[in-house]
Amino acid sequence: MLSALRRSLASIGFQLQTHHLSSRKCCSQDAKKALIILAPGAEEMEFTISADVLRRAKINVTVAGLENCDPVKCSREVVIVPDTSLDQALGEGSYDVVVLPGGLAGNKALMNSSAVGDLLRIQDSKGGLIAAICAAPTALAKHGIAQGKALTSHPDMRPQLEATYCYVEDQNVVHDGNLITSRGPGTSFDFALKITEQLVGPEVANKVAKEMLLQFKS
Repeated sequence: MLSALRRSLASIGFQLQTHHLSSRKCCSQDAKKALIILAPGAEEMEFTISADVLRRAKINVTVAGLENCDPVKCSREVVIVPDTSLDQALGEGSYDVVVLPGGLAGNKALMNSSAVGDLLRIQDSKGGLIAAICAAPTALAKHGIAQGKALTSHPDMRPQLEATYCYVEDQNVVHDGNLITSRGPGTSFDFALKITEQLVGPEVANKVAKEMLLQFKS
């Protein structure tokens, strides 16, 4: 009898667990989706803060290694393990935002990637949100994305952008249509919160900022 009871409880537990996982999957499917592309030499603050803030806002974040899903060494030799590869991530469907962290070496890899160019053009053509910080806006220029729009970047990147875009120097974050850009590591929180605001609304962005002891200005 005891064996039968154990089998019965195990069966109930399995059913409850299955239901719980199914519910989580349903909620996950309803959540907004962000794809962050992680290239060797990426700026780790810009990557980590963006991923962290978006996940605090319950946005479903996929970290995709540009080349594969092996650990990626960033600009200050911090090693980060992607969730998947970019190739695999693209097989999972579309994303509400594509995020490009900066870093000189990481950005060079983004500029030289035809897969990144194809993804950005598809995202832009359907009006999907694109977010780039620090050096990464020059990858947008290389791939012919959002030309003529207002943007900003790290100051060192301005010469590569001002002829093609409406360059803004006095704002930490610039939002123009489906494009969000920002200046560097020190503006990463503002950058991530602006993405949050656009995906899930100002109330969530303000809540996440308050929990981190920050103030978010929409």
